[in-house]
Amino acid sequence: MKRLLIGIALSVALSTSAVASVPVWGAKQSSPADTPPSALKPGEWIWGGRAVAAGPMAVVVSLTEQRAYAYRNGILVGVTTVSTGKKGHETPTGVFTILQKDKDHRSKTYDNAPMPYQQRLTWDGVALHAGGLPGYPESHGCVHMPTEFARVLFEATNMGMTVVVAEEGTAPVTVVHPSAVIPIDPRNGADLDLPPLATGEPYRWTPEVSPTGPISMVMSVTDGRVIVLRNGIEIGRSRIQVTDPLTGTHAFIVASGYMADAPTRAGMRMPNWITIGIPGHGDEAGKVVDEALVDRVAVPREFMEKVLPLLAPGSVLLATDESIQPATTGAKVKVIDSNPPGA
Repeated sequence: MKRLLIGIALSVALSTSAVASVPVWGAKQSSPADTPPSALKPGEWIWGGRAVAAGPMAVVVSLTEQRAYAYRNGILVGVTTVSTGKKGHETPTGVFTILQKDKDHRSKTYDNAPMPYQQRLTWDGVALHAGGLPGYPESHGCVHMPTEFARVLFEATNMGMTVVVAEEGTAPVTVVHPSAVIPIDPRNGADLDLPPLATGEPYRWTPEVSPTGPISMVMSVTDGRVIVLRNGIEIGRSRIQVTDPLTGTHAFIVASGYMADAPTRAGMRMPNWITIGIPGHGDEAGKVVDEALVDRVAVPREFMEKVLPLLAPGSVLLATDESIQPATTGAKVKVIDSNPPGA
């Protein structure tokens, strides 16, 4: 009897252990922020954000690229390799919202298989979750992600978040091959038409399309443009001129207070800026931006008068020497952290 009880206990323990065992897929740490998405190997990913920050999130899954892109307040904060549905079980394309979140989900259809950090897209079984990443489509319709990326994404998102699944030939190229600025409206998944500035047009300002919410900005030295986004939606863009520009990509965040030499720029007060340490550039974290650096960027005065009152602690500027114009979509993209330091 004693041996029988021991045998039963051992059997139960092994069974429980098997159920509790959950594989870990993909890299455990983010690749550097300036890694081109196309250079990511299966299981690799980049994350420049933190779990909680202001602004809506949206995710674009490119079936063509087998990558997913995460945006917060209109700026890219994460990119990962994925594995989507194999032939006969293709992941559906379209615009979805997160219907359910389950950190420890197990499949009722596939023998209790673990699907950690599940974020359900459809009630018939399509979801984002951690899973196998062989470098090609091999799932039964879900979007497999590296475990650690799935975890940080799970912590960053909310119910109802927009997820766009796109494929070459079925969606605009800006969604199939996403760039540093989100190509969709995160509120409803609609593709955004972002026309360039007309010849002789110094700037465009349309704050009414998104009246309230946090501000983010993307500045391209190559294009000579700065784009202002609120709630992930473009509300303005302007021509700029940069002297002695920085190379590569740098991220800055508005801190409290104003620059010591303010007022500046013919009476307009310039807020304090500090540098964000993004993956691969952690040594830049916390550096104070001096006015000499700010003065290297020339922006139309009328545009500055509209933007400055909207800047608040936590507002982010991504400055890059890469192009952000639609014609170059798919080029190397950097990732930033839109959280205030210490948040």
